[in-house]
Amino acid sequence: MTSIPEYYRGKNVLITGATGFMGKVLLEKLLRSCPGINAVYVLVRPKAGQEPRERVAEMMSCKLFDRLREEQPKCAEKLIAVSSELTQPELNLRKEDQDMLIDCIDILFHCAATVRFNESLRDAMQLNVIATQQLLHLAQRMKKLEVFIHVSTAYANCNRKHIEELVYPPPVDPKKLIESLEWMEDSLVNDITPKLIGDRPNTYTYTKALAEYIVQQEGRKLNIAIVRPSIVGASWKEPFPGWIDNFNGPSGLFIAAGKGILRTMRASNNAVADLIPVDVVVNTTVAAAWYSGINRPKNIIVYNCTTGGTNPFHWGEVEYHVISTFKRNPLEQAFRRPNVNLTSNHLLYHYWIAVSHKAPAFLYDIYLRITGRSPRMMKTITRLHKAMMLLEYFTSNSWVWNNENTNMLMNQLNSEDKKVFNFDVRQLHWAEYMENYCMGTQKNMF
Repeated sequence: MTSIPEYYRGKNVLITGATGFMGKVLLEKLLRSCPGINAVYVLVRPKAGQEPRERVAEMMSCKLFDRLREEQPKCAEKLIAVSSELTQPELNLRKEDQDMLIDCIDILFHCAATVRFNESLRDAMQLNVIATQQLLHLAQRMKKLEVFIHVSTAYANCNRKHIEELVYPPPVDPKKLIESLEWMEDSLVNDITPKLIGDRPNTYTYTKALAEYIVQQEGRKLNIAIVRPSIVGASWKEPFPGWIDNFNGPSGLFIAAGKGILRTMRASNNAVADLIPVDVVVNTTVAAAWYSGINRPKNIIVYNCTTGGTNPFHWGEVEYHVISTFKRNPLEQAFRRPNVNLTSNHLLYHYWIAVSHKAPAFLYDIYLRITGRSPRMMKTITRLHKAMMLLEYFTSNSWVWNNENTNMLMNQLNSEDKKVFNFDVRQLHWAEYMENYCMGTQKNMF
């Protein structure tokens, strides 16, 4: 079969969510490893007085793109920023921009989503479901579109313990819910949210499940693949080990542990921590588009992009490697020496919260007041506890994911593509990865 870079040669690609964590890595990888690509169009909204073009130029100047700029100094010429607001009707695209995209796009990567676990149901529906629906309507009109890639999450169906590579029936009909939200007041929406999401932990996983169903139902004429990553973490190898640019998910907790602020957490030592490096997800995504583009499968292919079934790593091991890394490489201005105690016991957890979090924070704030500075530690602890609560569900449970499609995809790659677009997580050495992850947060976030 045609190699991956050959397939992308001369193609016009559209990416949503290109300014997000994964979107940036996808953009960098496409430009660097598929140099024959014709152009990459990115949907970007104006923000804080910056035009989309300015936002993209600023993004391209960050460290992530250093290697790309060195290898391909003219790469920015292939990047075209298109002003768009995914939460607005017709994605707020100007008529001429719509026409341009309809005429030229060959491959579409839909990475945009709100990843906030505590997002209101209305906002999560707007970005994760309605925007996906509108993008599908635009894709249906694209004259040259070969493949539509939808990035979902492995936790879309986290109410099941065994998750196969298929689109499951949704908890409600997304169209009926969209109609209901049009007339419901916010207070009513907030009141019924717990009942609607049922045994899912948050609006993020709930709306991502609905979005998959929308993709399946409304994209019937399109050639579609769905990529489902688990907990996306720092890069494994590319463009350099340990790249991370946000405190989302476990990254913020790793830093809090390194600073000595986080001392206890509700988690099961034996639960599988299904971390997946961002470059593994990106390589899977790029390869998924190549495979569907060439083979034109009759049905949607779903790829569970996870590590738990192939190379399991547990939360107890995560804690050990994070703490030992920060003991060897202490963070500046640490509050205390790093040490974390994981427990699944409710009473023990609250005891440790009082003794090792609240009491020291309260005393430290008194000290700050006495020395004429503003108290801040109790505020920090409160924010930390909120973040911990949002992650508790994922640190206390384990899932089994089928990975047959992902393994099939890996076997389709030729030997060169297997090196350049490596997503074989059996090769991942967790101790080394965790050290690079922790050092990456230290280097890139401070």
